[in-house]
Amino acid sequence: MPNSATPTHCPYCALQCGMNLTPLQDGGVAVVERPDFPVNKGALCGKGRTAPAVLASSVRLTSPLVRSGGTLVPATWEEALDRIAEGLGRTRTEHGPDACGVFGGGGLTNEKAYSLGKFARIVLGTSQIDYNGRFCMSSAAAAGIKAFGLDRGLPFPLEDIPKTGCVILVGSNPAETMPPSLRYFTELRENGGTLIVVDPRRTRTAEQADLHLMPRPGTDLALALGLLHLVVAEGRVDEEYVQERTAGWEDARAAAMAHWPEYVERITGVSVPQLREAVRLFCEPEHAMVLTARGPEQQSKGTDTVGAWINLCLATGRAGRPLSGYGCLTGQGNGQGGREHGQKADQLPGYRKLDDPAARRHVAEVWGVDPDSLPGPGRSAYELLDALGTDIRALLLMASNPVVSAPHAAHIEERIKSLDFLAVCDVVLSETAALADVVLPVTQWAEETGTTTNLEGRVLLRRRAISPPEGVRSDLEVMHELAARLGGEKALEAGLEKGFPTDPEEVFEELRRASEGGPADYSGITYRRLAEENGVFWPCPAAAEAHPGTPRLFLDRFATPDGRARFAAVSHRAIAEEPDEEYPVLLTTGRVVAQYQSGAQTRRVEELNAAAPGPFVELHPRLAARLGAAEGDPVAVVSRRGRAVAPARITTGIRPDTVFMPFHWPGEGRANTLTNPALDPTSRMPEFKACAVRVEAVKS
Repeated sequence: MPNSATPTHCPYCALQCGMNLTPLQDGGVAVVERPDFPVNKGALCGKGRTAPAVLASSVRLTSPLVRSGGTLVPATWEEALDRIAEGLGRTRTEHGPDACGVFGGGGLTNEKAYSLGKFARIVLGTSQIDYNGRFCMSSAAAAGIKAFGLDRGLPFPLEDIPKTGCVILVGSNPAETMPPSLRYFTELRENGGTLIVVDPRRTRTAEQADLHLMPRPGTDLALALGLLHLVVAEGRVDEEYVQERTAGWEDARAAAMAHWPEYVERITGVSVPQLREAVRLFCEPEHAMVLTARGPEQQSKGTDTVGAWINLCLATGRAGRPLSGYGCLTGQGNGQGGREHGQKADQLPGYRKLDDPAARRHVAEVWGVDPDSLPGPGRSAYELLDALGTDIRALLLMASNPVVSAPHAAHIEERIKSLDFLAVCDVVLSETAALADVVLPVTQWAEETGTTTNLEGRVLLRRRAISPPEGVRSDLEVMHELAARLGGEKALEAGLEKGFPTDPEEVFEELRRASEGGPADYSGITYRRLAEENGVFWPCPAAAEAHPGTPRLFLDRFATPDGRARFAAVSHRAIAEEPDEEYPVLLTTGRVVAQYQSGAQTRRVEELNAAAPGPFVELHPRLAARLGAAEGDPVAVVSRRGRAVAPARITTGIRPDTVFMPFHWPGEGRANTLTNPALDPTSRMPEFKACAVRVEAVKS
């Protein structure tokens, strides 16, 4: 590695692949392999390889913008910051603190996420803060906390996957969403293990599977219950484990026994022989895992669905044992850390609960404020967005693009347009930023130092490799300046201006203290350790001798008061919107390999656009024949909420009763115009993965 290379991490998905950045003569950087980082061992996908393209001044914001006469025009930083402080301050004075909303993103570093939550609660005094990570793995988080007392995406490192005997991969397509991770599943099979993929589409990942189950979208809960029924009926329950390490088995068992195989076949479309084969493959090896992703989680019953898959692990004695257990594949780059340190509506740093008096006292002491001054829990992400322009009159938004990514997106766009004031901090002029009153250009991954937490719970150090363009500042600087403007004399006397440092390591040192003793305890982690150890797994409490971190959770006990895992007594129920005569087909959504999330950044990279230039509608040949649609013909997908048009992609790799659309694009192919905002009652996750639609041929 050249001496001038900077070791850092990819800005995109939750693998947080290691990479080295080397300087170029034009002032930019090039990506080169970093084989010493254990997660990807040098491998990178196209998004990671091309990530420096978005650093170019030609594709990103380099000056603050303010709205004048209906148009965004360049402005000075002082003018832009003053405008934001005036807009937020006026709203707070005239309508109260909760009329100010804050919306964050799963791409923010831990330092930024921590500061944003602190800013919302002690500068604005608002309870109305949440983030787009609510749309990522909140259902898995809720189910994990119920079952294990703690939520960490994977309770074991990725390196354990190839060593297990069987993996059931539910609603995940890592071959496209996080390609470097596919090698773990390839190695699993090379080592004699088996891979079962649950997906209504024959994805690139499903093509690698030993067994591919294709359930009807929205029926993953019934599928998991049917498998557990067979585990009981075939005498495969680990009775000793259940008795010693779990609670609630009898009720969960009774619920599962109501889901006999033929009944589950009728609901899911998965045949009884396939159900039996899945149980055999999962139960026969000594070790096995269930991994879920957005498929079962982005449902109005996502928490119960994940709970049912956890039940399967508990009944067979898998959870909390080496090379076994349940895990969730986090999506966004810092989706894990982003919800641990205060962006979420109901949480304080360290994964503490906002309504816990002890948690409030601890964090308030670190912040130097009265615990009673902290607001209570606020609205979840969709509910917050839905309240814009009514209860919430002004919004500060960082690192998110809900005009494209939120469910019922056209409705959310209208809510955003109805705001009295909108300020956006972003790297590019996204579709949401284009609606703002003020837009601030902020630094990117290669231009700043900070920490993220990957899908394994491994806290990592991203290092600054280059200076940002002139006119660009960090989000930490933005919050520092706004705190000074909005705090007033009282706040300045209390040290609030100093309480928003611009140095990320100084912020992290405060985060360590705020998280100490909490479920996500980072107090034993330092920048020095992160640099020397290639990351540290939380929890890592401070100790006289350095705590090694915790790569594997629950081996001795679960994080519940009595140390036992909890079964979930859940039963199948229908999705919020079943097909009918008017809308007879199911829509499901997802990602493609060359684009990321709302596409705000990746759509600006020529190489990625060439590989995935626009949206499409994937449909089965039988459905295409009924429509009279050929490959590439425009088809319209219509739901009760909107209409999207995109070219047909005809394949036998999808169920005949289902169509698929990727959600990366705005315009007439905006998939989230169609999706259903029905919310899970526990996680408040919208039902992205299943809604009723009709498909129409578009006449030229």
